[in-house]
Amino acid sequence: MSLFLSRVCAAGLLALSVAIPLTSQAQDDPGEALFTQRCAACHVNPDPAVNAHAPTREDMARFTPNSIYAALTDGQMRLQVADVSDEQLRAVARFLTGNEVSNQTLEITSNLCPSNPPLLDPQARGIWNGWGPDVHNTRFAENGGLSAADLPKLRLKWAYGLPGETQPRAQPAIVGGRVYVGNRAGGLYALDAESGCTYWSYLPRSGIRSALTVGPITKADGSAGQAVFFVDILANAYAVDAQTGEAIWVRQVESHPAVRGTGSVTLHEGRLYVPMTGITEETTSSNPDYSCCTFRGSLSSFDANTGDLVWKFYTIGEPQLRGKSSTGVDLYGPAGVGIWSAPTIDAARGLIYVATGNAYAEPAPPTANAILAIGIDSGDLVWSQQLTPNDAWISGCRPGTENPNCPRDIGPDFDFSASPALVVSPMNKEMLVVPQKSGLAFALDPANNGALLWQYRAGPGSAIGGVWGTAVAEGKAYVAVGGYQFEERGGIHAIDLDSGERRWFTPPQPLLCEPGVGCSQSQSAAVTAIPGAVFSGSADGGMRAYDGTTGEILWSFDANGAFDTINGVPANGGSFDGAGPVVADGVLYFLSGSGGFTGRAGNVLLAFEVEE
Repeated sequence: MSLFLSRVCAAGLLALSVAIPLTSQAQDDPGEALFTQRCAACHVNPDPAVNAHAPTREDMARFTPNSIYAALTDGQMRLQVADVSDEQLRAVARFLTGNEVSNQTLEITSNLCPSNPPLLDPQARGIWNGWGPDVHNTRFAENGGLSAADLPKLRLKWAYGLPGETQPRAQPAIVGGRVYVGNRAGGLYALDAESGCTYWSYLPRSGIRSALTVGPITKADGSAGQAVFFVDILANAYAVDAQTGEAIWVRQVESHPAVRGTGSVTLHEGRLYVPMTGITEETTSSNPDYSCCTFRGSLSSFDANTGDLVWKFYTIGEPQLRGKSSTGVDLYGPAGVGIWSAPTIDAARGLIYVATGNAYAEPAPPTANAILAIGIDSGDLVWSQQLTPNDAWISGCRPGTENPNCPRDIGPDFDFSASPALVVSPMNKEMLVVPQKSGLAFALDPANNGALLWQYRAGPGSAIGGVWGTAVAEGKAYVAVGGYQFEERGGIHAIDLDSGERRWFTPPQPLLCEPGVGCSQSQSAAVTAIPGAVFSGSADGGMRAYDGTTGEILWSFDANGAFDTINGVPANGGSFDGAGPVVADGVLYFLSGSGGFTGRAGNVLLAFEVEE
């Protein structure tokens, strides 16, 4: 996955016994001393065959001190530095970037809406709700009020700055004339869709990097209302009053220290479905002092009104003792198989579909890198279709590594990061369509236990840089080419749904950014379709719209640079990765920025309207 500080500092990071001589300067600088002791093994001249996911010391100099600090406090690196003081963590961020961590004001106080009128009927205007724009996850804004003919007239309506953000991933929900957007730095904001003014701010326990969804709720006092549902990075699920911004309920989904809320929630008929992954264990587990591995991916069903747990499904069974590490630590397996994306609802069959990731420890179970069908009422596994077997992978391992934590046969790390899209083809064939990090896209038959209908080679595949979402519309599946390890990346394919054959391919475009670290043609971000066209963002900072029939580029926007924001927060655009555009009520919205060693930071939400 192209996550900030993704899967980094694994082998040797925590080993306090690593004998790296400290220079006199390092002894004087606590940040440099800690970095040299705990991080240099992975980040100074990293071996691409072992730590391809690790940003170099030079890469991290481009990050903001707050993004370094966030990765160490509630991001992927929090387990590695769990025993380190806050002062030391700030010192590391200062050493790496040359600047101090700043105390962010996450509540929006400028350009507040003058009043907070009652919410409009959610169905009275166009909406985009959840990952979607509905529970089938087709990412087709069929009724979004925007079509290919409107694209030449698109103009920037307003820009909204997200304070403290560097890698916005919390795809907004547009419901009832309001925009609900989350912040990785730790905020949830309700905006007026027309003016961009802020109705309210809510500060959850941790940051948000998953899409938001809005739906009806009956409160404890019996009154009816609407709630914003989401999960934060540290695996807390929320229902927040969509009118007032007050918390209705908060529930911890998982307690494993490696857990990470990445996949978006899905709301359906009074139940909230929350997926979970554990990337932090995958980055830590090659350390022989770590008891690898015990995290299990899961899907939880909560009562949307009360937050009570209805059922919990684990993607694998309880890990069992499988031996000892070279330092005598107990080792366990199987482990891993997280769910990175939003669940997909098949109400007619009473099923919920999820796409899973790789295993962290042997044996790699048949539910890893698979599409799973789970009973929506029972929480039981109904069927599983594995598409890449034997993928047990952790950071810091290579063939011949003498560490029992490492799999004997190291997998390719080809997990799924996209949701399965449930669609009906022009020949009236139901299918599940999903792209994978392998560079393949698949169509499965939900009426036949997920039997393979076709597969299509879209790119070479890459362990770094997931493909976060396909769009399926008007008889075609649109799959962009992600990845950061190979030169062959970028571009977008249109695939015929019934045959699985290419309709067209548009190659990557000339770079809009200065060539170098963080600037590439990768198109890992989720794509979004409207009638007659499809949008795809690139790591070069370009958002482009392609003709749905020919692949011709109809519209493009260069998001690089600074924006005057409606809320007064300094903001700039950057790379696109993760969340895709959303379209509702004739307006196009997208987040820009993907801070980290694979992209360039940004912190802006942009809204575009058709100028008559």
